[in-house]
Amino acid sequence: MKPTPPHHDDFIHSEEFLSALMKRQLKLSITCATAFLVLLFGMPLLNYFTPVFMAQRVGGFTLSWLILGVLFFPYVWIIARIFITRSMALENQEVRLAAEGNKREL
Repeated sequence: MKPTPPHHDDFIHSEEFLSALMKRQLKLSITCATAFLVLLFGMPLLNYFTPVFMAQRVGGFTLSWLILGVLFFPYVWIIARIFITRSMALENQEVRLAAEGNKREL
């Protein structure tokens, strides 16, 4: 009896495929989390080590309140947008590679 040919979606659902995708997404997650944590912990440190600089007035706000009150929310949205678009791009790239690999096997 002839062995059955591999199914087109076999590689996409394999451990190797999922492991590679998860590693890339983990790297992306760590990068985005680091960008968030830099601002989160950087603000108190900047206020502590450079109080005169952070007390400068910019547009009617002190620099620290401008960053916290006005710029923090868009910064988080930008990080989230980057994460989502790059994560989807990683998944699409892996699916393309898996489809190409399955075509070669057939």
